[in-house]
Amino acid sequence: MTTAATALPLLGLRITAGPVELRGVTDDLLGPLAELAIKGVHDPDFMPFFVPWSIAPAAEMPRNMAQFHWGQRANFSLEQWGMDLAVFYDGQLVGSQGFSTRDFLVTRIGETGSWLGREFHGRGIGTAMRKVICAFIFDHLGAEFITSSAYADNPASLGVSRKCGYRENGVSIRNRMDKPATLQLLILEPGSLVRYEHDLTVEGLPEFRRSIGLDA
Repeated sequence: MTTAATALPLLGLRITAGPVELRGVTDDLLGPLAELAIKGVHDPDFMPFFVPWSIAPAAEMPRNMAQFHWGQRANFSLEQWGMDLAVFYDGQLVGSQGFSTRDFLVTRIGETGSWLGREFHGRGIGTAMRKVICAFIFDHLGAEFITSSAYADNPASLGVSRKCGYRENGVSIRNRMDKPATLQLLILEPGSLVRYEHDLTVEGLPEFRRSIGLDA
């Protein structure tokens, strides 16, 4: 039987490492993700994201969340794709971990990004989920580099990157809420990744690899 995961294997992808599980965002997860975001993702006086999606009115968040993930599915192609996976920790939904890339078959590089429900901050979950996605991208998809970035006044995100083994890779100045802000660029190579303490188990890998052109 043809399913949504048959048409788009990203939806059937599941990466597990100890208490951490990264799962393709199916429609049944859109509501719970929106509810988690409504509870809060960061201090209301601080904006860590390039696009200030996290401060949308609560009434708009479910639609915005659905449109983002539906758009990601609609625009998925060999030339450009993204995977923003739902993150579970000890079986509880805690946030989302993403990786996006362009021309991956040629460049073998892409960018990580994530968000974590504020109630789960400070427990090492953000570091764990980043280590898991990086290990997956390096070990199972053959990436040669992974980039990330965070504003210079976001020590929590920068700390996660350092714990994972990223190194600084220059800076950029961005328009953040109509004010200039310094963005710290970061890069990670396979040999520098600080591995998570648990090994990865991946479901749906052959189908996903074929969907991004890695296997015939």
